[in-house]
Amino acid sequence: MPSRASAPVFPPQPARSPEGASTARAAARAVDLGVLPEWDLSDLYPGMEAPEFRDDLARAEAECRRFSQAYAGRIAGIVAGPDASERLAEAVRAYEAIEELLGKLMSYAGLVYSGDTTDERRAKFYGDTRQRLTDASGDLLFFALELNRADDAAMDAAMAEGPLQHYAPWIADLRREKPFQLEDRIEKLFLEKSVTSNAAWDRLFNETIAALRFPVQGESLTLEPTLNKLQDADGAVRHEAAVALGDVLRANLRIFALITNTLAKDKEIADRWRGFKDVADARHLANRVEPEVVEALVEAVRAAYPRLSHRYYTLKAKWFGLDALPYWDRNAPLPKVEQRTIPWSEARDTVLDAYGAFSPRMAGIAKDFFDRRWIDAPTRPGKAPGAFAHPTVPSVHPYVLVNYQGKPRDVMTLAHELGHGVHQVLAGPNGALMAPTPLTLAETASVFGEMLTFRRLLAATTDTTQRRAMLAAKVEDMINTVVRQIAFYSFERKVHLARAEGELTAEQINALWMSVQAESLGPAITLDAGYEPFWAYIPHFIHSPFYVYAYAFGDCLVNSLYGVYAKAEEGFVERYFALLSAGGSKPYGELLEPFGLDATDPSFWQIGLGMIEGMIAELEAMEG
Repeated sequence: MPSRASAPVFPPQPARSPEGASTARAAARAVDLGVLPEWDLSDLYPGMEAPEFRDDLARAEAECRRFSQAYAGRIAGIVAGPDASERLAEAVRAYEAIEELLGKLMSYAGLVYSGDTTDERRAKFYGDTRQRLTDASGDLLFFALELNRADDAAMDAAMAEGPLQHYAPWIADLRREKPFQLEDRIEKLFLEKSVTSNAAWDRLFNETIAALRFPVQGESLTLEPTLNKLQDADGAVRHEAAVALGDVLRANLRIFALITNTLAKDKEIADRWRGFKDVADARHLANRVEPEVVEALVEAVRAAYPRLSHRYYTLKAKWFGLDALPYWDRNAPLPKVEQRTIPWSEARDTVLDAYGAFSPRMAGIAKDFFDRRWIDAPTRPGKAPGAFAHPTVPSVHPYVLVNYQGKPRDVMTLAHELGHGVHQVLAGPNGALMAPTPLTLAETASVFGEMLTFRRLLAATTDTTQRRAMLAAKVEDMINTVVRQIAFYSFERKVHLARAEGELTAEQINALWMSVQAESLGPAITLDAGYEPFWAYIPHFIHSPFYVYAYAFGDCLVNSLYGVYAKAEEGFVERYFALLSAGGSKPYGELLEPFGLDATDPSFWQIGLGMIEGMIAELEAMEG
């Protein structure tokens, strides 16, 4: 049960822009997109060499030592003694303050590193900070372990009333970990070794991905702009980008296979020592979701493959005049539909208008991200690929990273990450211990933000061709969020289960990848040679094993939630803000009750899947 300092500091990472682009090309892109903001991290610290950072780092180390000296070996006595609620609450408040400080330091180091993972100075700063904070947080390990060893009846009594009652949800979460915690010295060994085990392999993956270059159209591109080429209007460009991705990834498969094998074995060792029975049980516990609920979701989505992805891609192939699409055309824009670059200012206004139509308060929070430079938008060499919203700590504010390139999907990504940001701002007042949201609800605000943006744009579109293109793009996003992520989850399960029997070759991992892709995408997508190594760039497999089902969970949940909203039920906005503001202080089931939703009911998932199916049916009707 490590502290914040030993956990991943941001969601799955991977980033960048055409390093080899000419000055004229770069200038043209800048004109198309407008001025893209870069974040200002000074609300955390002025710089890597700032005395404020140095002093806080030393203070954190000292505070961890002082906390250990004050409380180590004494928690059981405090729980069983007089004034237990007051004395234990005082200890928890001190612990929370230290976690806040550790989180602030690690957030800053992580964000600086994500800005350019190829910069050795930043990498050293990040590595050194993580090392010192991991060492310091070793002095805090005892606290959670001793809380869980305290007498249950005495702990219940202390939480029942008095100041400790405020922290009851956090303590209840800790107690869920009780069956899986180990002896103190082993826990400390796990924590200290994380720097040279899983964290080191995470970093190797980041820096390897950041260093790759893909030859496309005479340029040497990093990962993010190369993936962007798969959405180019020119099929020849899409094909060239796909070939470049496959060739470069295959040339580096030995290192990606080694990273995957090592991390899977590292996880198996930790799971075995802790007593987890299934490869995904640790993730389910961290998400505070029952394994049977996840299994119901997975089975519902897999059963729906023919009605969703297989059906849609058959329709899309027809639009292209083909029986089956090559894999590089899976996310291609529709033929004969105008493609344009969307300037940053238009993307900003689109998202804020959609948020504002739902709630001025929601738009106001999102506007701060633009006005106060909490967003880093340009692609550039070395920058972490993809997108994330990092909550940092409640005393500061979240930051958002995107790689904006002016595609419609980039606007949806902006809406998605700002949804996370709004959620994190609203949850912040719960404090460092209870602001973090389990993944069962972490994707709710992000996907809901996307849906608000899409629905507003669709309602304003009367042209049939453009409407079809928008619906198709949304269906593809939902398939990528639901079908593709469940296929990713199935792939991870196969890899981890097979790794338990021995090390896997790159070709064995390729074969597992192709099996789940064929099943999920269906016969209307041709998986030609070259697609086999595409698993290697997916960062979630490295940074957060089994994270991926949270996207499907969130999308299906939001579809149901949006259905309640669409019925214009009175008080929905207030209930929605209450859900987001709860952070991690309440279980997901309790938070969904006011909306009449129950995710433990297997039929619940059919509601969300039905919305995707309905959109596909609408697209089919347009063909008539």
